[in-house]
Amino acid sequence: MEIERKFLINRLPEQLSDCRFHLIEQAYLCTAPVVRIRRQDDDYILTYKGSGMMAREEYNLPLTAESYAHLLKKADGIVITKKRYVIPLAGTDLCAELDVFSGVHDGLVIVEVEFPDEATANSFTPPDWFGEEVTYSTKYHNSTLSQMTKENSQKHALN
Repeated sequence: MEIERKFLINRLPEQLSDCRFHLIEQAYLCTAPVVRIRRQDDDYILTYKGSGMMAREEYNLPLTAESYAHLLKKADGIVITKKRYVIPLAGTDLCAELDVFSGVHDGLVIVEVEFPDEATANSFTPPDWFGEEVTYSTKYHNSTLSQMTKENSQKHALN
């Protein structure tokens, strides 16, 4: 089960350059239900996500580099690229995952926090650098972003 809340940001957090990060490339074989392939650094993963917004089923299976490359050719839509910073949240056991998009979605920045349970998610108070919550907006799901062109993405960023 994946339980997460997602936000736009007001500003980048301080000392971002000190945080560890991952380079991510991902594509979607299907968006309903979500079937995604991801390369994160040197790891390759096939993911199935059930329906839902804040809480939904999620299953991850390892892939080889070869199977990832094979499936990437079958992707529906664009390949999403982003740098994901992992930022410990002071006073909690939680981390923020700050995604700085590149490529078609260059300039888009979204932060999400995963939670152990819904009670923790519902009681979470975001730090002041977090902006508008977009957890319940499909507009900011990566599966939705994978279906956008450069022109749609620029309009999306402005609205």
